[in-house]
Amino acid sequence: MERVIKDKIFKGFVILFAFITISPIIMIIYKLVIKGYRQININFFMQNAPDTYEAMIALNAGKIIPGGILNGITGTLFMVIIASTIAIPIGLLIGVFLYENKNKFYANIVRDITDILQGVPSIVLGLIAYFWVVKSITNGFSALAGSVALAIMMMPLIIRSTEETLKMIPETIKEAGFALGVPYHKIILRILIPTSFSGLLTGSLLAISRIIGETAPLMLTALGSSIVNLNIEKPTSAVPLLIWEFYNDPNMVDLVWSSSLFLMGFVLFLNILSKSLNGECRM
Repeated sequence: MERVIKDKIFKGFVILFAFITISPIIMIIYKLVIKGYRQININFFMQNAPDTYEAMIALNAGKIIPGGILNGITGTLFMVIIASTIAIPIGLLIGVFLYENKNKFYANIVRDITDILQGVPSIVLGLIAYFWVVKSITNGFSALAGSVALAIMMMPLIIRSTEETLKMIPETIKEAGFALGVPYHKIILRILIPTSFSGLLTGSLLAISRIIGETAPLMLTALGSSIVNLNIEKPTSAVPLLIWEFYNDPNMVDLVWSSSLFLMGFVLFLNILSKSLNGECRM
């Protein structure tokens, strides 16, 4: 009887502390929904961000702020696609290299550098992209510079997730390929990568989720734009940049909440998608 009572008390404490842990998240989501839902409409996704005058007129008339964040959405997707094109192939190759050379000196150095890079503040990576691309290649702020900064942020997560995923593959699968006379490069391309596809896909989607909300590196590279821009050599906007711009304008406060709600929902969608795809691939 005493054991049952202790078990119930312990279970109660676990539930209590679990609720305390998730309560800040619940309050944040509640606040974003309550404050941001009014601005969510078709124009929010189809029009560019308004200027201060338009927002002030709408607020004085008691109406919702006109316009939306189309320039931020397109800019975010544009730079994420370019960054993924750069980071995913390079990250996969480095991850395979670390897996195939587990205890070699050079591989350990690369692994240590990857771990260090994962902890570097995003503003520092933005500075690196600023000197590499903004000052040396495009001679100005651009979507390319922003994409490079985001790609640098993505690579450590992709590299480490690739290595850890490949470690879970039984060695017997690779040995069977060698026994059949399959060339080494085909074992990697036709056996290792397809077998670990679910883990590689999950790591890539999590890396994308990691960079979507970044603001600091984009302030030093992409800068922002009031219109939709798909020119890789020109400044472009992003949803985090718009949130920062809205925050600095008292008339745009309502759009801060709506944009944050959209960004949180998009990141949540990517995480759910990665989990569902991971489950389907395992089946």
